[in-house]
Amino acid sequence: MSMNVFDKSPVRVLEKALGGGLGRGNFGVVLSRTGVGKTGLLISLAVDKILRGGKVLHISTQENMEHLRDYYDQQLSAVADQLGLDNMLQRRLDLERGRHILVYNRETFTIEKLNQSIEFLQDGANFKPDMVIMDGTPRFEFSEEWEMEAITGLAKEMDAEIWTSANLHREGQELDDRGIPKEVAWHEEHLQVILSLKTESDHIRLQILKEHDSEEPASVSLELDPQSRVLRWR
Repeated sequence: MSMNVFDKSPVRVLEKALGGGLGRGNFGVVLSRTGVGKTGLLISLAVDKILRGGKVLHISTQENMEHLRDYYDQQLSAVADQLGLDNMLQRRLDLERGRHILVYNRETFTIEKLNQSIEFLQDGANFKPDMVIMDGTPRFEFSEEWEMEAITGLAKEMDAEIWTSANLHREGQELDDRGIPKEVAWHEEHLQVILSLKTESDHIRLQILKEHDSEEPASVSLELDPQSRVLRWR
């Protein structure tokens, strides 16, 4: 099947609105309330990357391996239905080969441990990711400047894009006039893209709050399916 089928993906719309996407060497964050779909959106982006021949490293400090594998399989099925993909046996094999999941204890996770794991994957398994998902870490309300500098340095060193997430509407949380939590905005110089997910009556709306150096981020007609959490047009 022609790879042009992926030109119809809503992910292409998001990439265009972001001036070509997050981009290698850059760091982006997805914001939402707990349970709204941050992990779903990140895995949607990961599945799209893998199906187009890329490699994804998924790091989690809040989910177990089995749950993440199931989530990837569900997202693959949803994307296949959306785009009319065939040959699902091969697609699942591609997914397994193009993805590596690492689960860490949240309390003992360090950037140094991550660096060691990445070096092992590159040297021992010849696995060099194009995208890294950091789900559950860093925790922006506890993060210091050196940690953000380490993550952005890692993105550039790996020549990969790194996505993470942060919670909205914690008790006592302060937001700036764009709706970005102060603890995230504090580290904004290290973040090239900031996305927000907001639950509305019958869908989960996606907004671009920061798009690289643009003064006015583009408005996109994109949402997450409330059931599958896959990205779709609104």
